Amino acid sequence: MNNKEGNNKRGGSRPNSSRPNSNKPKPPMAKRAQGPKKVKPEVKAAQEAAAEKFRKQNQPAKRQKASDEIRLNKYISNSGVCSRRDADIYIQSGNVKVNGTVVTEMGYLVKLNDVVNFDGVTLTPEKKEYILLNKPKNFTTAFDEGQEYRNVLELVRGATNAKIAAVGRMDKNTTGLLLFTNDTDMIRKFTLPNQKSPKIYQVSLDKNLKFEDLEKISKGLVLDGHRVFVEEVSYIDNEPKSEVGLKLRTSNVKVVRAIFESFEYNVLRIDRVSFAGLTKKNLPRGNWRFLTDQEIINLKNM
Repeated sequence: MNNKEGNNKRGGSRPNSSRPNSNKPKPPMAKRAQGPKKVKPEVKAAQEAAAEKFRKQNQPAKRQKASDEIRLNKYISNSGVCSRRDADIYIQSGNVKVNGTVVTEMGYLVKLNDVVNFDGVTLTPEKKEYILLNKPKNFTTAFDEGQEYRNVLELVRGATNAKIAAVGRMDKNTTGLLLFTNDTDMIRKFTLPNQKSPKIYQVSLDKNLKFEDLEKISKGLVLDGHRVFVEEVSYIDNEPKSEVGLKLRTSNVKVVRAIFESFEYNVLRIDRVSFAGLTKKNLPRGNWRFLTDQEIINLKNM
């Protein structure tokens, strides 16, 4: 093929095409959609305030608590069957009836003359009582030590008709302060292992406590795999070195005894002289008294 032919082929006219003529006017482009106009902050605030006002106007009025009404969980707790927290669980589970109707609403209000049925048992609410006893020897908090040793409840039997219980345990040989109450929340609070209120014990040993042992006790120790923190330990002024003062947070008297037995001392006597700020002042051995309102407040705030 010669150059002429090639030039003719390249320069020759193209065949007619079926494409539309590019010279025709194109249709106008659609306008880009615009977002909503920004609302000014002051206008937005006014709209939200109006919506909130409308919501409150159409909301049913909250019933005010009457003077003779209490919350259902408190009613249950006052009856001594469980704490308020546990009562909430029973209520949510549908195990509580008020006047024959199942109630699952939190914060439900009842009157003292309402019939409250808790897990099949009709409850009777009680006023909270708080009694402090200076316990003598040969009385125990246990109910299974035979007739030789009497129960501590005998010492406070005439104080109240409420179903009170001791806060913590005391064996027959331990003396000193013991708190009684029908407040299940407080009983639970002061028997927890991590309770932070201080208790002070005077401990009588069979021999003088060595100073090096006193220092070891002051640093804390491990008993049965559990760390025991001792806030303070010291000799008692004007007493033999077999008389020791011990300050720690547990209300378990067995821990006090185990501390000294771990250093091969025999514990002859344990006397609790202070319990969560309460003392034996003006309270002879074997006597009891009601706590003051301020003392009750102090215990609840610990």
